[in-house]
Amino acid sequence: MGAVPHDGGVTFRVWAPNARHVAVIGDFCDWQLTGKVPLARDHARAGTWSVFVPHAGPGSEYRFLIRRGGPYVWRIDPCARQVTHSRGNGVVVDPATLGFDGHHFDAPAWDDLVVYEAHIPTFAGNASGRGTFEQAIGRLDHLAWLGVSAIEVMPPFEFGTPISWGYNPSHLFAIESSYGGPHAFARFVREAHARGIAVILDVVHNHLGPTNLDLWRFDGGGSRRYGGIYFYNDRRAHTPWGATRPNFSKKEVRNFLRDSAVQWLETFQVDGLRFDGTNFIRSRLGNVFAPQDQLAPGHAFLAAMTADLRSRQPWKLLIAEDMQRDGIVTRPSADGGLGFHSQWDAGFVHPVRRALECPRDEDRDLEAVAAAVTGFGLGAAYERVIFTESHDEVANGKSRVPESIDPGAADSWHARKRAALGLALTLTSPGIPMLFQGQDFLEDRWFDDTVVLDWDKAHLHSGFLHLVRELIHLRRNRFGVTAGLTGTNTRVLRLDQHAKVLAFHRWRHGGPRDDTVVVVNLSTHPLHDYGVGMPRSGRWRVRVNTDAPMFGEGFGSVHAADVDTVPEWADGCPQRVSLTIGPYAALVLSQD
Repeated sequence: MGAVPHDGGVTFRVWAPNARHVAVIGDFCDWQLTGKVPLARDHARAGTWSVFVPHAGPGSEYRFLIRRGGPYVWRIDPCARQVTHSRGNGVVVDPATLGFDGHHFDAPAWDDLVVYEAHIPTFAGNASGRGTFEQAIGRLDHLAWLGVSAIEVMPPFEFGTPISWGYNPSHLFAIESSYGGPHAFARFVREAHARGIAVILDVVHNHLGPTNLDLWRFDGGGSRRYGGIYFYNDRRAHTPWGATRPNFSKKEVRNFLRDSAVQWLETFQVDGLRFDGTNFIRSRLGNVFAPQDQLAPGHAFLAAMTADLRSRQPWKLLIAEDMQRDGIVTRPSADGGLGFHSQWDAGFVHPVRRALECPRDEDRDLEAVAAAVTGFGLGAAYERVIFTESHDEVANGKSRVPESIDPGAADSWHARKRAALGLALTLTSPGIPMLFQGQDFLEDRWFDDTVVLDWDKAHLHSGFLHLVRELIHLRRNRFGVTAGLTGTNTRVLRLDQHAKVLAFHRWRHGGPRDDTVVVVNLSTHPLHDYGVGMPRSGRWRVRVNTDAPMFGEGFGSVHAADVDTVPEWADGCPQRVSLTIGPYAALVLSQD
């Protein structure tokens, strides 16, 4: 479908089952109606039309002319790989010009992923204005230094508003023109790969638009209230974002959505996709546990799409934002599941943030934090994405973690200390950890798509930034001494509600440089000679102490040293250590 360039011309194909006549017009005929080129039906029942135009080629601008009755209406190609703007023209793109010939990238293993979520205009922008993919390339060196192994790009598809988060896509196959278009995005992917960083793309299939949506009554079909062939034409069309839910019952619509996903994975060689709001694909109102609201065609669409994508490139990561903690999301399609590899875990972010933001130590619920750390039954470690900040959690009335802890004083001691604890828990718990842009340098402003990140804070809070880097390197076992943090095994060693201490053991195979113990003090009181059972005897070295003075002003109230075990039973272990832990601090320990 769309515009496919060949030697000597371009084949144009479009789905318009209700049309009586279809033509293509463009710069190849000087936009003259008398020069329009009629399309012929491919098959009486197919609903598709096509034509080969010998004078068109890469870079040609074009529109479809569609008539059901009355005059022709001008439409942008639904599968255009490039558009001049959301109400403009389609542009023929030759995939061979994207620069991926001979390109090869071995993405990090899923147990080696640390994801950084970014909104390109605010991530890459500066005082001169919002950023583009070309400018975002200049930020990749920061991410490589930080140690993250994947960047998750918020939806970069052509949208119908001057500024956007990206969750109002008008054209699923086209990169937003103000971001730089397809060639700029292709270069961004190649440059990220050159730095060892995978690219995960955020895609939106639960609704389209709703503004500047040429798909609306595309071929003249549809009732007065609803949108025609691409959408449901009854109450199922309604979503929180408009009456533009795709009609998952139609094969042509399912193929349209799937083909857009295939394009990003195969033509643009991204390394994974994050699917927005899948609960609104498989249910009308987002509550997947309400039988009366379930959309069986949406469930079937997701299951079939993930099965197809996994059969093509099984190593590419498929993530669902479902936020229901439903095991069916990561169950294989063949077993009745949706077939995703992983899902965003609401069961981590909310209890952890409540514990961090709670003003009184005695009210912190360590049982809820422990359950969040272990995942309580979501399956393999990589089957969940864990975070304390995301675009949803720091906008629409919600604040950044340090601002929520101490409103108006996000750089205070309490805010910095507990924000560090949130990152320590994120980067040491089983799951795929994710940071939101600016979280690494204590950005305190809520996410606003009109305001760029304040990169000066990376210098102002350089100590905190280095702490985040240390935690990421430990999570990825960059020093070769914390392999357990990449493993699948977790056991809570100590849950002390009185002292507000949580200790847990992470391991892959076990043994020196593998077994890793994380001890978290969620109180304002330092602890001395605090006993914790350890899984092995011998010396345990402190790999990071989030209270170390190098990580921020006012840090370093106590010194946490390496410790040796003594043969006494504690926490189900035949040996224990005595630890010194600073206020609102975390220790990560392992053996040589």
